[in-house]
Amino acid sequence: MNIDDLLTSPEGKMLEFKRDLSSPKPILKTLVAFANTAGGTLVIGKADDGSLIGVDGGAAAEERLANLIADNIAPAILPDIASVLVDGKTLLVVRVAHWPGPFYLKAKGSEAGVYVRLGSTNSQADAAMRAELERYRSHHAFDQMPCVGSSRDDLDQSLIQRWFAGEKRTLDEAAMESLGVLVRHGRERIPSNGGMLLFATEKARNRFFPDSNTSCALFQGTNKSRFLDRQELDGGLFGALEQVPKFIARNTRLAAKIESIRRQDIPEYPVVAVREVLVNALAHRDYAISGMKIQVAIFADRLEIQSPGMFPFGMTIDSFKAGVSQVRNPVIAQIFHRLEIMEQWGSGWQRISEACLAGGYPEPEWQELGMCTRVIFRPHPEVRADDGVNVPVNVPVNVPVNVPVNAETLNERQQWFINQINAGRKVKAADIEMQWNVVEKTAKRDIAALRKLKLIEFVGAPKTGYYRIVPQEEK
Repeated sequence: MNIDDLLTSPEGKMLEFKRDLSSPKPILKTLVAFANTAGGTLVIGKADDGSLIGVDGGAAAEERLANLIADNIAPAILPDIASVLVDGKTLLVVRVAHWPGPFYLKAKGSEAGVYVRLGSTNSQADAAMRAELERYRSHHAFDQMPCVGSSRDDLDQSLIQRWFAGEKRTLDEAAMESLGVLVRHGRERIPSNGGMLLFATEKARNRFFPDSNTSCALFQGTNKSRFLDRQELDGGLFGALEQVPKFIARNTRLAAKIESIRRQDIPEYPVVAVREVLVNALAHRDYAISGMKIQVAIFADRLEIQSPGMFPFGMTIDSFKAGVSQVRNPVIAQIFHRLEIMEQWGSGWQRISEACLAGGYPEPEWQELGMCTRVIFRPHPEVRADDGVNVPVNVPVNVPVNVPVNAETLNERQQWFINQINAGRKVKAADIEMQWNVVEKTAKRDIAALRKLKLIEFVGAPKTGYYRIVPQEEK
């Protein structure tokens, strides 16, 4: 990137501007954070208001900065420092490559002096982040490490046999070790962290990795102020692979497009791309982070999949889209690849992009939000157009939206139908048929019961009308 492009770009993960050299400490923090995270460029001589101030001294300023870096940062880094003349002002452009660290400020020590780049800010690395940096330097991943305190009895053999049912040879201890599911710990073979995340019994997984399950939620409207449906998925990684698509399917809708004499059903969100993002989240999340789970959130205008962990060190969103592959969890990735859940490494973005393009969906947006990575999907234009302008959004809820499935009041299909209306979706009997695989008679009977209970009513013309919650004052 040339200097003109740099000066017109916003600050971010790999770019920062400083006014001058009068306060060296923030400059040094930025250089440490760049080196630890993904590299970056620091331009000195540009003020906060965007004006070019320049630096005095030219070669002397370069030498001063080089000495500051050498005296205050360990291990030693060798950035490229250049003086650039722009509009009569001398700017210092400092380019820092990413290298295995961790790098730190000598004055603060090897623990408190470690910084990483989160968005456009420098953040002091906590113990978990420093451990991740150390593992990166030594080429040891968290999921390859032994799960100390566990034993082979903590692995669910039925789950292993189910997923490896097509294997021609028995998965004995040696085979499990070659896959990284078992690792040497002293004189024993015990499960690795990855092995436990994949194949542990529910009891063992909740003991060692209580945050490894996935949380799903449907919200009313466009924010998180009110739940319409929520589910904490058990079953670990494989449970999420099976259950998340079902949760999304029953809480999103289809548009119908008639071409010639055939009806084409268009899901609200691209099924293949969503699955690819889910697999990516499960395979690449940072399982060393505690207190956070993968979250799947459905709103009236978007679907979000959020995974704990920033991009792996040395990676950016741009490099991911370019097909660069860096595996955070090689044990999990290898198992997913062997089971044909995950295809060739580095091809994820291409498949996501192609699936959206082929189906006419907007390309998803990727965000790095501090210690989380979020992917945002927008609805298919056909589904959005089919919503109509008169569909009520944020309708007051007149029935419990999380009625137990077997409650006497509503069955599961009826609860789902109510939730869809509350989310502002224009659903009819055909949607119940598609989502729940029931005949038309059953779907219409479900809706008739809801109308008899005066929970919903149909308004408008037969072809263009919609169901809504019966307003409170009409009951």
